[in-house]
Amino acid sequence: MDGTAADCAAFDETTVFLTYFKDMPDHRQKGKVTYPLDEILLLCLLAVLAGAEAFTDIARFGEKKLDLLRRFRPFTDGTPSHDHLGDIFATLDAEAFRRCFVAWVSALIETPAEIIAIDGKTLRRSGSKKNAKAPIHMVSAFAARQRLVMGQMATAEKSNEIVAIPALLDMMAIEGAVVTIDAIGCQRAIARKIKDKKADYILALKGNQGALHEDVKLFAAEQKACGFKGAKITRHETTDGEHGRIETRKYTAIHDVGWLQERHDWPGLAGVIMVESTRELPGRTEQETRFYITSLALPAATVGPMIRDHWAIENSLHWVMDMVFRDDECRVRTENAPANFVTLKHMAANLIRRAPGKDSQRLRRMTAAWDDDFLASLIAA
Repeated sequence: MDGTAADCAAFDETTVFLTYFKDMPDHRQKGKVTYPLDEILLLCLLAVLAGAEAFTDIARFGEKKLDLLRRFRPFTDGTPSHDHLGDIFATLDAEAFRRCFVAWVSALIETPAEIIAIDGKTLRRSGSKKNAKAPIHMVSAFAARQRLVMGQMATAEKSNEIVAIPALLDMMAIEGAVVTIDAIGCQRAIARKIKDKKADYILALKGNQGALHEDVKLFAAEQKACGFKGAKITRHETTDGEHGRIETRKYTAIHDVGWLQERHDWPGLAGVIMVESTRELPGRTEQETRFYITSLALPAATVGPMIRDHWAIENSLHWVMDMVFRDDECRVRTENAPANFVTLKHMAANLIRRAPGKDSQRLRRMTAAWDDDFLASLIAA
């Protein structure tokens, strides 16, 4: 390809995702920009899809795959060095990049997200002891049933999730969805934010909401002791067995919570869910009781699977980022680069997951490294 304007116009259909990033601010001096930002984003995304885990990997990919890259953009001056790539990502506006990502994913999701699981993960090697820089903590929103990352927000530490979650919710269209969050997100302001955005919530309830937690525990214990004769409830039970373990979950949804609302005035509160889990393991049995509050007035048979769906963010996102994308080994550390690199990996994870077939994400990523046509098809999906 000779990189003419006509060629690039013809290629635009296969790089539709770039249209969602065209308004990204580029703070480099325009007269000195050798590598256009759209080419850099395309280079980095293709490289990460093909297995790149650092800027040195991306730079080498650019050197070896220039012909492939020129299927999509001119790359008149080739591709940047790893130092240049690191500098660009360090100064790239992380918030603007996230917002472009959210807009892109919104267009990618063919049906509205039913369950949006929100949870945080610390990027262990994104900090630096030498520079007294703590690792960043990335809070992500995950469409649990579509298995797609919807957005992310970087914070300095886990405790800042309380601030990051409302900001993340503000970035997304969540009307009609059910948002699930673990106990750190069980906050009045977060519940109010979700309801204001015309969505519902299921929030794990633990000791950080002391009086509310204690009231729910006491009421549930009293009612259980008398067979819930004084409460309006629905129940649901599931049993799963794998790897030598049998787990039974009993869901009890308590629907008459007016007394609780009078005492605590919680935004949108419509029900309490008690989940009693029994795990039968070789040689021992484990039992656990967990509580959730919800704005949903739905039976346990409907709410129970939604609570289970929350764990998709652990199994289908956090685990994948660690085991397939080697998150915990990533040493990208400078300024905005760690947050931007995670956004890039989330883009790659979404595209790999959408690829047809039954191959694992690991195998799809390896195939992308070996097969240029398969790699090109991922960004055209």
